[in-house]
Amino acid sequence: MAISIKIIRTPQSRIHLCDFENIEFGKIFSDHMFRVDYVDGSWINPSIIPYGPISIAPSLSAIHYGQSIFEGMKAFKNEAGQAMLFRPIENARRLNLSAKRMGMPEIPEELYMEGLKQLVQLDKDWIPTKDGSALYVRPFMFATDDYVGVRPSLNYSFMIFCCPVNSYYPKPIRVKIEESYVRASTGMAGFAKAAGNYGISMLPSHEAKLEGYDQIIWTDGHSHEYVEESGTTNLFFVVDDKLVLTPKLDGNILNGITRDTCISLLKDKGYTVEERKIAVSEIIDWCQAGRLSDCFGTGTAAIIAKIATIGFQGKNYELPEASERVISNFLYKTIYGIQTGKIEDIHNWSMPL
Repeated sequence: MAISIKIIRTPQSRIHLCDFENIEFGKIFSDHMFRVDYVDGSWINPSIIPYGPISIAPSLSAIHYGQSIFEGMKAFKNEAGQAMLFRPIENARRLNLSAKRMGMPEIPEELYMEGLKQLVQLDKDWIPTKDGSALYVRPFMFATDDYVGVRPSLNYSFMIFCCPVNSYYPKPIRVKIEESYVRASTGMAGFAKAAGNYGISMLPSHEAKLEGYDQIIWTDGHSHEYVEESGTTNLFFVVDDKLVLTPKLDGNILNGITRDTCISLLKDKGYTVEERKIAVSEIIDWCQAGRLSDCFGTGTAAIIAKIATIGFQGKNYELPEASERVISNFLYKTIYGIQTGKIEDIHNWSMPL
């Protein structure tokens, strides 16, 4: 069934205000946004409208009870100037998994995709072409009941906006292994991109930054013996330039689309990739023996975030120079090449518009 989306174009583009050579991540937004509302059990009135403030009630259910989820994805341009999305269906499906866990309605994939494609196509001039840059796309859903009471909202809004971005981490990062705070535990919502999962990370991340780190590595909520994910990325560890390990998805860890992409590319290349529990003690032993040849995070915003330093119990362990790393350099070059149409996409991950 064809989906009709009402489009109201902005009377005046703001693109001239964007310095595409110097973009601060998440600070400037493209001209339009997509919105559709869930009322009386149905998604109604899909529209693309000028980007701007939205009106909400002080008693908005999402503010008080946390029914808010989101996704992150990117749009690129190929050499012909055509807009390209990367694995967008996976984002739609993961959003619906998050919605189900948070007691929210799922959005039909066809509606999600049609709104996404029309929005990105309308604002494709906002896609930067500088190496390492992209148009960051933020789909999100939140409860909209004007009601103060602890129950799932009856009404919701789903929206998408976009912002041009350069690299999320311009250089290799320093991370600290967290042993006090907990991000998720068995039966919680660690696998969901729920806003609350990021809210509870703010204080420990801030404390780590005061100590000179860029991010933290979360450990399990039971014993703090095993690593899970970083603040904004899934984690990979490379031992002796051969064995690649990543924490097993156990319900506490986000099922990263970039993570899955990396696993597929590494297996294509003939590497052994193990998805299993990884003990902090193993990581420290590898560092002390000089065997941890590469360590990096994977995520939409960063693609590949190389880790330069791992801090644990007051001691820092330095990793090899970023330029010398075989696997993380291969992954970044390959993924970004596929996303921009410069490398053949044998997996059919890219969606040209």
